[in-house]
Amino acid sequence: MAVRVVVVDDHAMFRRGVTAELAGTGAGVVEVAGEAEDVDSAVAAITQARPDVVLLDVHLPGGGGAEVMRRLGATPGEAPRFLALSVSDAAEDVIGTIRGGARGYVTKTITGPELVDAITRVAEGDAVFSPRLAGFVLDAFAGSIEVAEVDEDLDRLTEREREVMRLIARGYSYKEVAKELFISIKTVETHMSSVLRKLQLSSRHELTRWANDRRLL
Repeated sequence: MAVRVVVVDDHAMFRRGVTAELAGTGAGVVEVAGEAEDVDSAVAAITQARPDVVLLDVHLPGGGGAEVMRRLGATPGEAPRFLALSVSDAAEDVIGTIRGGARGYVTKTITGPELVDAITRVAEGDAVFSPRLAGFVLDAFAGSIEVAEVDEDLDRLTEREREVMRLIARGYSYKEVAKELFISIKTVETHMSSVLRKLQLSSRHELTRWANDRRLL
């Protein structure tokens, strides 16, 4: 029987692309049983479709992928296995998602055949990671990454502030951040001020160093 999958991502074009790719390369192996764009619709779609695997983006309106796993984990019945499929390759996102209950984490650069393979392996109970991301998880368990410290700092930031923080730390201008996140430059400035205040930093240069030291870039 084909592995039943629900695709959760807030970008409709990406969901359609993944669905089409799975219908082509995964025909007979993977069946897309539903789609969702935010936390609430994800919980509803997963509860209704009862898939084997959920392809879950990390950053979603309504609380993110971790909130989807938390809410479904508290729901009676057998929860599906979760495979994170995200554009983010930051250590903080990888480790936080795995701690939240995901069985694997792959980035959106993955090919169609590789994604089908990852889905079937997760459905069978394997843990699947993109090669570079596996190192983050190993480092976390080995103690090379101070996970508690990273989480404590990042817990001060909202999800949107984290997105702004990461882009600014990577060298994006305020205008580029605004375009990337579909918000105004004034909103970017407001989030940036809040990020610096919460992290007790004084400049974007300090922010870049802070993020780099924590392997968030």
